[in-house]
Formats: sequence, structure tokens, C-alpha cells
Amino acid sequence: MPARAAEPFRFCSRLSLTVLTGAKAADLRELLEHLRAVPESVIYHHTHRFLQQHQHLVPEPPNDFAYWVTEILNDEEFGERLAAIDTVRFNSLEELRQALIASIEERLRNGCDSRPVPTGKEFHFMRAIRFSLLTEHEAWDLKGFSEGLRKVSISSLYLHIFEARLRPPLGINDFSYWFKTQLGETRLSEQVANLDPYTHTLEGLRGRILGFIDWRLKEGSHAAP
Repeated sequence: MPARAAEPFRFCSRLSLTVLTGAKAADLRELLEHLRAVPESVIYHHTHRFLQQHQHLVPEPPNDFAYWVTEILNDEEFGERLAAIDTVRFNSLEELRQALIASIEERLRNGCDSRPVPTGKEFHFMRAIRFSLLTEHEAWDLKGFSEGLRKVSISSLYLHIFEARLRPPLGINDFSYWFKTQLGETRLSEQVANLDPYTHTLEGLRGRILGFIDWRLKEGSHAAP
């Protein structure tokens, strides 16, 4: 008999509101000063929003800091280094902040200070206010989960795969956690956790996860009674 969860998986969707903070940077040193002080919601906005908004594969995960350094400060080499910081590999926004800070500090120590940019070209710090909303979809077993995953929006997928890693239990997406703790599907949990988000769009990730589930359901249907 297929495993049935004690607690269902409830698919949620998300909304995000962007707000200006009033903080801005005209050079690399000011960017560093504000990075040290801004709330985590600012770090989130300038690093994670690309993962949801951009559905085309790119060589590196982009972020606003890398873009500004490259296009406004005209420091392509350092912009590439900032772009290469592996956004989703960090288990907290504070760890990501410290990685950005360390990279900028090293650049400044090497004497690569920048002149202030012209008025109007400053980096404006913004923060994201996020909301999670329950959808009508929930699942008690793998078959129901597959059906729900086919129906929910991209924003739901993004919430459960990417944002989930930033809240307890840190470092694991919602799907993998539920598969393991509610259904005892350790292998399936690991397969989803090990997916490389940089080689798939969100729709591609949905397809890969559905493929894993379909294979597991077929295995179960052929299992000995």
C-alpha cells in the first residue's frame, strides 16, 4: 500500500512587495558600508529575485550588486566574481551577506577603489516584503503530490524550492523535507535536494521532480504484495 502522510503537504504561493529603503551607494566603499547594515530582506531582494523573474538559463546566477559593479562601475572582472557567488548554496541570508562583504573587502584591500558614480547612477537599496498564501492544493501521498505539483504556479515552486532553504530546517527544500519525514522516501528526498537549479528553469525543475515521482510510483506499482 502506498505510504500516506500523517500531515499533508500544503502547496503555498507567494507575493512580494518591493520597497525603497532610502539607502544608496555611489562607490564600492559605500556599497560595503550599507551591505553591513541593511536588513536581510534587502540582501534577499538583490540576490534572489532573479531566480524567479528570469526563466532563461544563464552562465552564472545574477544579482544586482554584480550588475551595478559591471555596468556602472565598469569593473567587469570584479562583477564576474560577484556574479559567481553561489546564491542558493548558502543556508542563510546572513551567510550570503558575509560572502558578499568578504569579496568587496578583498577588492578594496587590493587597491581597487572606485571613483563615485555620477548623480543618478547610485546603487539604490531596496527590500522585499514577502507573503505566503495557501493554495487549494494539498497532498497526502506521492500520487496526490504529483497531481498538485502539476497544477501550482511557478511562484509556488520557487517558494518551496528556493525560499524554503532560508527558514528552519535550514538548507533543505520543502519537498525533500516532506518526502523524507512524512513518507519515508529518503532516496526521492535526496534526488530532489541534489538537483542543480542553475541547469534548469523553474519549469525544468518541475519536470525533473515529476519525473522522479513518476518513476517512484511505477516502482511501487510493481512491488511484490
